[in-house]
This record gives sequence, structure tokens and C-alpha cells, in this order.
Amino acid sequence: MSKRPHFVFFVPDQFRGDALGHRDNPAARTPHLDALVNTGAVSFDAAFCQNPVCTPSRCSFSTGWYPHTRGHRSINYLLQPGEDCMLHYLRRAGWHVWWGGKNDLTLDVDGACDVRYRAQPTRTGLHGDLSWRSSGEDYSFYAGRLGDQSSSEVYLDEDWCNVLEAARVIREYDGDKPLCVFLPLSYPHPPYGVEEPYYSQVDREEVPPRIHEEELRGERPRLASILRERHGLTGRDETFWCELRGTYYGMCSRVDAQLGCVVEALKESDRFDGTALFFFSDHGDYTGDYGLVEKAQNLFEDCLTNVPLVIKPPRHQECRPGRRSALVELVDIPATVYDLAGIRPQYTHFGRALTGLFTRDGEHRPAVFCEGGRMRDELHCAEGEGNARGNLYWPRLSAQVECWPAHGKAIMCRTKDCKYVYRLFEADEFYDLKLDPGETCNRIHEDACQGKIQACRDAVLRFISETSDFVPVVLDPRDVRSKADALPNAELLSLARTGGR
Repeated sequence: MSKRPHFVFFVPDQFRGDALGHRDNPAARTPHLDALVNTGAVSFDAAFCQNPVCTPSRCSFSTGWYPHTRGHRSINYLLQPGEDCMLHYLRRAGWHVWWGGKNDLTLDVDGACDVRYRAQPTRTGLHGDLSWRSSGEDYSFYAGRLGDQSSSEVYLDEDWCNVLEAARVIREYDGDKPLCVFLPLSYPHPPYGVEEPYYSQVDREEVPPRIHEEELRGERPRLASILRERHGLTGRDETFWCELRGTYYGMCSRVDAQLGCVVEALKESDRFDGTALFFFSDHGDYTGDYGLVEKAQNLFEDCLTNVPLVIKPPRHQECRPGRRSALVELVDIPATVYDLAGIRPQYTHFGRALTGLFTRDGEHRPAVFCEGGRMRDELHCAEGEGNARGNLYWPRLSAQVECWPAHGKAIMCRTKDCKYVYRLFEADEFYDLKLDPGETCNRIHEDACQGKIQACRDAVLRFISETSDFVPVVLDPRDVRSKADALPNAELLSLARTGGR
């Protein structure tokens, strides 16, 4: 069997890490993911994203850079030409890269893939068709059951188009190069709505109780209270929240079924054993926890930052399937890909390959980090478009530009036992996760916690120092000419002369 695996990157948008059956969630209906983890994949319970909104997270997990390393802290700032990601490297190394789904990643799509599939859906997505919305003042994001309940046809929106085409490509691909399929989907990103049979697959009585806003103690970031006020959901009864959460789980169930279509195609084409399959999300979703919906760019509760990460390595790679408890980050994904592909990337990144955890559990990182927000004058970092009242995203967009310092810079440091958030313009946060797994009581001012708080502050300082920038591998032409005789490393000199290729 070839040691050059096929790759499938199955990337849902806004999928919470706890919305998985094999993570003991009684409401989650994810049989295909659960079967993978039982038979040949590894699921990382403590995987964390590096930014709680789409574009910064995607720039991070595709490069191994943290959002601050190259300034990718805004949803409006994609990877620029010359800022290559793992798709560019796979393509250059001889993989045939097929891309079906959203971008939110790079301006150089043509350089990142051989084929960019353009879906032709027969159903308008929930963002394009707002007929489900009760009024212009409805910011609940709740859409409920979609489509004709009596219809057996596929609800052919863009996600289904992309999944079905990916499955066809996998079955019919006959090229000489190993195949790489990149599937960045839109679900379960709100609005919260899904068709049958997924809507009814979730038993609402099994939906875990949410974390109530009434439980919160101590100083909290201003953005959270502004969002609660502007979404106007305070006072909604638990029946409403249970239905919203159940619908979200139904959306996750649909994503799992779509993954099942891809897995089936891999097996039918005899490619399953030779494929490295990655399933992960860019960030999570509030789904009613803390009285909030959707997400926020500088809030860091686990429901936003803890994401699913399931990796099925190719069969020639030794693996003991099951769950892992090690703290890992999405920046570790490209490092893992390069390790499996035998690629030596010609740039500095900060990921650590996860291949060593395929056969065992153990410590990978002592802490994980997530970051967000902006400086006061960085208005270009705010999501300013469409922030007029009545726009579905008005609560979040308007708060970013109108309510300083609600959108101020912050960094999360999370260990197995505690979470610390350094806020540049507001009070810091500290949560003892052993005593308070729901992060309801900010203990930043308690004397008993000061030792742990200082340790986290030291970890943040080290994190920023280690990852603040990097020196390009490619040397200036004048340096190559003037230092060629003095360079002891012939390989470095070769890279300098060839532009890092």
C-alpha cells in the first residue's frame, strides 16, 4: 500500500465539542462519528480552537499560526497571496486537491486547489432566505423544522450539494495523484433549523440542561451582557431553549449523516483504508448557554472554544482507536498533516503533530490558548457591515463598534484544571474548572487563587513571546550572495537560493 495517503478534511461550521454521542451526550445522534471512534479513529475530547469566529480560526488551523502571528484577528482578513496553507503544500507535493464548500480562508483559492466545485442548490440556505424569521426584531436565530415533512427528497442546499459531489468525486476519481478532499460546510451554523428526519431524531427530553445566566457570579465581560440585552431572549422559558438546543443537535445529526455519505464513498471506492480523515470544526456555539445564542469574537467559554476533533489515520499508521484527554489545539492539524504526508513545510509554524497520540493518551500541551478582539482604533477589525438594527447579526455587529471596550483584545489560557482570560481593557477572568466546570464564578480577586492565576499569566507571557512572529525561511538575495561562503548549512543555502521551494 502506498504511504502517501488520501486526505479528507470534513469541516462543519460552529459544531460544539460536546455535541457527540461518544462524548456521553444523551441527546447527540452521531452514529457515524461514534462508529469511526470505536473502530479506527481517535477523538480528542480537549481540542480547542484559536479564535471563536470563522476566518481567524480557519487561517489558524490551516497554517499552524496563531491569529496574532500574522494579524489574522478579523473575520474580514483572509490569508493573503503568499501566505500558504496546508492545501497549497499538499497540492505542490503532488496531491489532487478538490474543494467543495465555503471559503472564509484564503484569497488564493486557485493556488490552494485543482478543482473548486460550485454548488447549484435547489434550496436557499437559511441565511439567504429569512422567511423563517418572525420579524425584523427577532434575533433568536431559531428557525425550527425546515421543508416539506412529507417529502423524501434530499433538502438540496449548498451543504448537501457539496457532500454529494464530494462522494461522487471519491467514487469516480481515477487520477494518478493521491486525492485530497476539502469540505468546509455551513452547518450547524445558526440559524437553528433542519429538515426531517434530523429534526425529529433528537429526543428533547434528553437534551442536557443549559448553563443559566442567573448562575453567573463575579465580574463578566461587557460584551456578554450587551448580547443578552440585544438578543432580547431574557425571560424565555426552558421549553423554548430546549427546542432551540434540540434543533441544533438535529443539525449536528445531519452533519454526521453527511459524513456517513463520504465514508461510504471511501469504502465503495476502496480508498477508506488509505485515507487520513479529519473531522473538526472552526469553533463552537452558545446554543442557549449563559442566555446567549450564536458566538462572540472575544468570549471564551468551552461551548465556544472546545471543538470536536476526530482523526482516522490511514491503515498503515498504527492507531489505537478511542477517546483522548490530552489538551490539543487546532494549530496542531497542519503539523499532523505534514507528518502523515511526509512534507517538510518551508515556514515556521507552531503546531505539534498529533500522530504520537494515535496509539496512546498522554500530555501533549500543558495549556491551550484562544484569542480575540481588537485595539480601540482598529475599527477595521470589527464586523461593521450590516450592523443596522433589523439585520440578523445586529446584536453582535453593533456591539463591536458602539460599545467600547466590549470588543477589546483578550487571550484565554486553559489548562486541565482552570481557565484564565487576560483582558487588555476589562477585568480578567479566572475559573476553577474542577469546582466550576460551567465557568459561572469568576474568582479573579480571590486570594486563594492568586498562585494559579500568576502561573497562567506567566504562561500567557511565554505564549506571546514564543509565537509573536517568525523569521522567513527565504533569505534576501543580498544575504545569499554575501553570506554564501559563510553558511555552514548547505540545506538552508539551497532553500534560500530556490525561494524556499
